[in-house]
Amino acid sequence: MTYYRHHVFFCVNQRSNGEPCCNDFQAQAMRDYAKSRIKALGLSGRSKVRINNAGCLDRCNEGPVIVVYPEEVWYTYVDQEDIDEIIESHLQNGQVVERLKI
Repeated sequence: MTYYRHHVFFCVNQRSNGEPCCNDFQAQAMRDYAKSRIKALGLSGRSKVRINNAGCLDRCNEGPVIVVYPEEVWYTYVDQEDIDEIIESHLQNGQVVERLKI
């Protein structure tokens, strides 16, 4: 059994060379939003959901990106509504959000 039911990594990398990166799309703010929503819904903690920062996940051209383990599902997103959909559909109900999958 895994320690967390879902472990979600948000790329929050900021490149200094001017190349595209996830933090150009407010990745840190979206990660913070996801973490607060998970806590508000009572979904955080052992055997539940963990939201983490990640450095570069090397998919910046598809970004911003998150990856959900243990399923290894990669998502992109645009706004808080997309994050809400991933939380509700995938993290709460086990249904991959195909339209956001990369």
